[in-house]
Amino acid sequence: MDLEQPPVVRVSAAPGGEPLPRAEWPRTVPAVEQLLREGLDLPAGVTFLVGENGSGKSTVVEAVAMAYGLSPEGGSTHGRHTTRATESPLGDRLQLQRGLGSGRCGFFLRAETMHGWYTYMDEHGGGSDPDYHAMSHGESFLAVLRTKFDSPAFYCLDEPEAALSFSATLGLMATLHRLAARGGQVLCATHSPVLASLPGATVLELGDWGIRRTSWERLELVHHWRAYLAAPDRYLRHVLADADEDD
Repeated sequence: MDLEQPPVVRVSAAPGGEPLPRAEWPRTVPAVEQLLREGLDLPAGVTFLVGENGSGKSTVVEAVAMAYGLSPEGGSTHGRHTTRATESPLGDRLQLQRGLGSGRCGFFLRAETMHGWYTYMDEHGGGSDPDYHAMSHGESFLAVLRTKFDSPAFYCLDEPEAALSFSATLGLMATLHRLAARGGQVLCATHSPVLASLPGATVLELGDWGIRRTSWERLELVHHWRAYLAAPDRYLRHVLADADEDD
């Protein structure tokens, strides 16, 4: 019988230690409070965290990456790239239930800190990586996908679509699909309705309610994008009128 499980089976609050104050960030974020109170099961394959700014997507992905042993500024389990510590204390308050028979390798791709990670790789990569700084923003992301997303490990991604065109986002979806088919596990925070439509992915929506499992068709994100693309003027006349009033 095959006992192999995904790298992370469950995320929950670590027993003991100093708890996060209930009245302070990040515990004031409903998704974080629910995670600490109830825990979160992570299925095999790809899981997307979707929600508005401030809903806790990046905070949760960052904390899970840290609890797994990844640098909060991105990179692999063997790298220790760090510049200025700005991460929340949540990662130190989590424990991960590891999957039976799974490996320990992983990678954290964090859009806002990748430029610093490129410099780190220039200094510590041993020459095996391409010159990321010589590429455009999107090209460097695609190069990372080609060189680092190549094994059945645990991958955390924070808004990877930030640097990608529509066609490049489709390429990322192909990469994630291939990783899942090979036994990899992905936890990804995204604002992209395109990326979140990946067939077979688990979709978790974060908001005032905390964390809830849903389907792509029921996402508020998808509803708003569909409505906007169908009739941009319905949105823009209010947005631009408010801007004129501010002037």
